[in-house]
Amino acid sequence: MAGDRKPKAVIVGGSIAGLSTAHALCSVGWDVVVLEKTTAPSTGSPTGAGLGLDSLSQRIIGSWLSQPELLLDSTVPLTIDQNQVTDSEKKVNRTLTRDESFNFRAAHWGDLHGLLYNALPPNILLWGHLFLSFHIADDKASVAVKAKVLKTGEIIEIVGNLLVAADGCLSSIRQRFLPDFKLRYSGYWAWRGVLDFSEDENSETITSIRKAYPDLGKCLYFDLGSGTHSVFYELLNKRLNWIWYVNQPEPEVQGTSVTMKVSRDMIQKMLQESQNVWIPELVNVMKKTEEPFLNFIYDSDPLEKIFWDNVVLVGDAAHPTTPHCLRSTNMSILDAAVLGKCIEKWGAGEKLRLALEEYESIRLPVSSKQVLHARRLGRLKQGLVLPDREPFNPKSPRPEDCQELQQRNTPFFNHVPSMLDFP
Repeated sequence: MAGDRKPKAVIVGGSIAGLSTAHALCSVGWDVVVLEKTTAPSTGSPTGAGLGLDSLSQRIIGSWLSQPELLLDSTVPLTIDQNQVTDSEKKVNRTLTRDESFNFRAAHWGDLHGLLYNALPPNILLWGHLFLSFHIADDKASVAVKAKVLKTGEIIEIVGNLLVAADGCLSSIRQRFLPDFKLRYSGYWAWRGVLDFSEDENSETITSIRKAYPDLGKCLYFDLGSGTHSVFYELLNKRLNWIWYVNQPEPEVQGTSVTMKVSRDMIQKMLQESQNVWIPELVNVMKKTEEPFLNFIYDSDPLEKIFWDNVVLVGDAAHPTTPHCLRSTNMSILDAAVLGKCIEKWGAGEKLRLALEEYESIRLPVSSKQVLHARRLGRLKQGLVLPDREPFNPKSPRPEDCQELQQRNTPFFNHVPSMLDFP
C-alpha cells in the first residue's frame, strides 16, 4: 500500500455474511468490494425464510446502521422459547418446556438482507459477478480475484489486500485449501415455507392458528412428534414462518445449492403426511403456503483453520451448521464484527496476519462447540441415535430431557467477546 491509499477487501458472496463483513470492514476504514452472482437485490422471494437474531446480533447490526431503530421496525420480538409435544392421535399440543426470558427477534431473510444492503455505501456490491478464481501474491501482500460479469461475459480482475470467503457452506474458496472437505448429511431434510396472510387475516385458518398458538408474535414454537419436529413463529407484516424436519436418506444435491424447489406432487405428498403428524391448525397453514421448498440439512465437523495467508472464511463457509440453535446467521454476524475489530486493532500490511490469527483464535473455539451442540440438538429432536443416551421420546420425557431442549443451553449462548466493547 502506497501513501494514504486505503487497504482493500474483496468479499465473495453477498448474503447476510458477506454484507455483514462489508459493514464491519467499512466501519474500520477499508475499501470493500462484494462479488455476488445473483443479478439484483432480493425482492422478498416466496422462497425466502425466517431467521432469529440474538441480542448480540441485534446490537452489532444496530452499530452499523445510521438509524438503529430500523432493525426494530423490520423485526418481531421473540420473548418466549417453547417446546411442546404433539399428540398425533388426539391432535393437541402439550408444553414440555417454556423459557419466558428469551431475547431474540424474528426477521424475514429478505427484510434483513435489504436493511443491511441499503445501509452500505453505494456501488460496493457488484451484482451479477460470478467468482472464478484467485491468486495470492508471492509476498502475501495482495490477492488477485477473477470474476465473470454475467451480463456481458467479460472477465475482470480485482486486486485487494484481503479475500473474504462468504460463499456459503459449499464454499469454492474453502475447497482450494481443503480439497478433501465434504459436508456431513444430518439424516433429515426440512420443508420450509412462509405464509403471507396480509390479505386474509380474518380467515378461519388465521383465527384457528392464533387460538392453537396463543403467543404467536412473541414465541418461538417447537412442536415435537415421534421422530420429527417443526418450528413455527410469526414474522413482520403478517407472515407465518414454518419448518418441518423429516428423517430421510441423503438426497442427490444438484449444483451448488442445498435448497430445492419442488413439484406439485411432492408438495401434495408432504401435505398428506402432515395430517398424520401435526394438529389441523398447523396443517392448514402449510396448505395455504405458496411455494414451500426443501432445504437439505448439512453441517461439518469443526474446521481446524479458518484463514490461510490473506484469505479468511466467514459465515457458513467457516462453520456449516444445522439450524437448531438459530446460530447460522448469528455466527455470521459475529464473525464479521470480530474480524473487523481484529483488523482495527492490528492494522493492515504486515500485521494483517496477526489480525487473522486473533480472529481465528476467538471465533474457532466458539463456533466449533456451537456446531456440535446444534448437531446434537437436531438429532435429539428427530429421535435419532446419540452415543450417550437412548433416542429421545417426547411423549415420555424426563425433566432433564426437557431442559436439554432449550436454546439457552447452547455453548456461549450469551457470550460477548471483550473486544466488541458492548455493555
